[in-house]
Amino acid sequence: MPEVPDNDEPAHGPADQAGVEILRRLALDLRWSWSHASDEVWKLLEPVLWARTHNPWVVLQTVSPQRLSAMLADDEFRSRIEHLAAAVRAAAQAPGWFQRRHPQAPLSRIAYFSMEFMLSEALPIYAGGLGNVAGDQLKAASDLGVPVVGVGLLYSQGYFRQVIDRDGNQQALYPYNEPGQLPITPVRRPDGEMLRLEIRFPGYSLWLRAWKVTVGRLHLYLLDSNDIANYPAHRGITSELYGGGPELRLQQEIVLGIGGWRLLDALNIEVDVCHLNEGHAAFAILERARAFMQKNDLSFPAALAVTRAGNVFTTHTAVGAGFDRFAAHLLEQYLVSYAAEQLRLAPRELLALGRRDADDAAEPFNMAYLALRGSAAVNGVSRLHGEVSRRIFQPLFPRWPAGEVPVGHVTNGVHTPSWDSPAADALWTRACGKDRWRGALEALEQPMRSVADTEIWRMRAAARGALVEYARERLSMQLGASGAPAPAIEAARHVFSPEVLTLGFARRFATYKRPNLLLREPARLARLMSDPRRPVQIILAGKAHPQDAPGQALIRDWVRFVRRHDVRAHAVFLADYDMLLTEHMVQGVDVWINTPRRPWEACGTSGMKVLVNGGLNLSELDGWWAEAYAAQVGWALGDGAEHDDDAPWDAFEAGQLFDLLENEIIPCFYDRDAAGVPRAWVARVRESMARLTPEYSANRSVREYVEKCYLPAAIDYRARARQGGAAGIQIVNWLASLENNWHALKFIGVRVETSDRYHQFTVEVDLGALSPQSVDVELYADGLAKEAPQRQSMRRLAGPVDGGGACVYGARVAATRPADHYSARIVPVFPGVNVPLEAPYIAWQR
Repeated sequence: MPEVPDNDEPAHGPADQAGVEILRRLALDLRWSWSHASDEVWKLLEPVLWARTHNPWVVLQTVSPQRLSAMLADDEFRSRIEHLAAAVRAAAQAPGWFQRRHPQAPLSRIAYFSMEFMLSEALPIYAGGLGNVAGDQLKAASDLGVPVVGVGLLYSQGYFRQVIDRDGNQQALYPYNEPGQLPITPVRRPDGEMLRLEIRFPGYSLWLRAWKVTVGRLHLYLLDSNDIANYPAHRGITSELYGGGPELRLQQEIVLGIGGWRLLDALNIEVDVCHLNEGHAAFAILERARAFMQKNDLSFPAALAVTRAGNVFTTHTAVGAGFDRFAAHLLEQYLVSYAAEQLRLAPRELLALGRRDADDAAEPFNMAYLALRGSAAVNGVSRLHGEVSRRIFQPLFPRWPAGEVPVGHVTNGVHTPSWDSPAADALWTRACGKDRWRGALEALEQPMRSVADTEIWRMRAAARGALVEYARERLSMQLGASGAPAPAIEAARHVFSPEVLTLGFARRFATYKRPNLLLREPARLARLMSDPRRPVQIILAGKAHPQDAPGQALIRDWVRFVRRHDVRAHAVFLADYDMLLTEHMVQGVDVWINTPRRPWEACGTSGMKVLVNGGLNLSELDGWWAEAYAAQVGWALGDGAEHDDDAPWDAFEAGQLFDLLENEIIPCFYDRDAAGVPRAWVARVRESMARLTPEYSANRSVREYVEKCYLPAAIDYRARARQGGAAGIQIVNWLASLENNWHALKFIGVRVETSDRYHQFTVEVDLGALSPQSVDVELYADGLAKEAPQRQSMRRLAGPVDGGGACVYGARVAATRPADHYSARIVPVFPGVNVPLEAPYIAWQR
């Protein structure tokens, strides 16, 4: 293994240590990844290395001491970096939106756990959408002053890097991520010793190292297993992201969840809310409860009843098969001792937390089930995905209507300062001010609608031109690396035109994303691209998982198509889709195409990134676009319905895609006035920028998480944690009473009297041994059209006050719908408890 430099200290020692310290702090703060004020500094130090890596820490490590001393002696350079350092200090000290909006909030810290974080190309610990959301939310939290701490893994190789060979096949490479070249620092104890954590695995100890990433106001902590004290095989546990088999994945998720929570404890970071970004980190639920039960001498169920109040679970999965599942023998191998010794749980009790049926020995352990059962708030990542998730999780809530399955939604957003082009940033700054993304966004829409057509069109032309230059450079390098002949490499430097309508398609290549829709009519596509009056050019990029042969075949089909002699000047496939390539594409394309099979795209944030840059979306009515689409802001595919894996429907949508391009999009782009401005096109761009950019920003989504999830969770957690978690004991006793007595509930009779205006319902029930205070008797009716269901609590008219037995309840509802639309039901109730999430019992009138 390469020696790991200690990133606490500079790699060289010119006389001006104060200047070096300023540069070190700037290089190690990932705020530079979205506040580009320091870009010129790194470009001046090492222009070629900066252009290739966009990694200030590597630039600072590489530049010679002589060069660095000379630059620090330059008054203009020194003034620039001191000004930058002062700006960073001022930004860190200034109260953010959170401090201004919620100055007395009972919220000390949110711990954000994620398997991946996309923060910068300089820190390649991401694969795609999940990491994109995590990174963008961390950055937005920094902008807004939300007290978040991130927890993840440091991968020594990360997700694979892609090469396209001469035959058009994807090849996967795994270069080593040397920690000394990453913008991270080792976490040390107060005495200077490097912090190392121990996790007991069967028969051995796993030692974990900890690293810190500075993200503006916030910190992200990363764990890795590449410790010299570990066996060689175990040093590689955190080597690859989404690599290996189920056992390696389970090991990684134990490190993330259990190790991650222990790291927070070791750092004395007090946490009110734990946010699980997908189920990968769900073992943090167990460790958080363990720490609380140990501190307060509680049982695990009581500790979980307390701590789950402060846990938030976000699911990004659109099909149940996408959740991580582990065979029971793996759980028993790695966690049975932990459960018995630390949690005082039997193997069956541990496995029941991740199973639909606790008695089904063949059922695997589902991480999403654990996450849901250990949280007090659960959400999908778009409105449609919330509906899909309620269907996925309905088996855990038998007899509850799908609409009442306790899964809401917070639609994702993107961190706009990370994705805007310099030209777009300048335009937004002129219209809305420099600090526009650091507070509420309601005031941004109207100023953007006042921007002149010519100004928008100039911005779009500049961004498109920059993308063309970047595509030429990257394609020529790509061809050179694959051994292409010199004429082909030279030709790549002249592909495309900055004046031509530019389409973009980039994402993970998988069959459900249907990247081959445009290839269903290759001759028609070639004709559209080569039209001499109204040409079109397209840039494609994306990876297929190394084990996904069908996805790799889709890449091969596209590569072979773009290599055709009649196409190669109009279409390119750029290999190794990463954050840097994403930035250039979303900044420059005119139309972003997205063709998933509805409803399998949970959200689809790639299309959101073009909004701030004036790109338009042509997308399936799925994910975020299902709620964002309007005819004034883009174009839609499909009919808003689900068609599963339907080949005829795919063919229909391919035709629809071509018709939109040929009959609407291309004519609109090239319909210019005397000044050469496509007025109708620019009108769409303006409306998309003004209406959609603020709404689908991470600024909005993080503020929504704060007010919809984090603050309520913190309040509830603190309430349950008082008096050593006494509320947890009460909740466990209530749940035990329900478990033992719910089966005895029965309806004795229901009577309805109807007048012209009202239905009067009288219901007699036998509560058995349950107290009337532990249940609620309701009238329920399904919602009509798109209305919400009707729920009305019934008033107890007769029966014992404290004990159970026969009770009579009554309620009156308006006679605006037939009486037989209503059914009586009994649901549990307890102060502060989320039903049915924490108590999925329900009894219906037969």
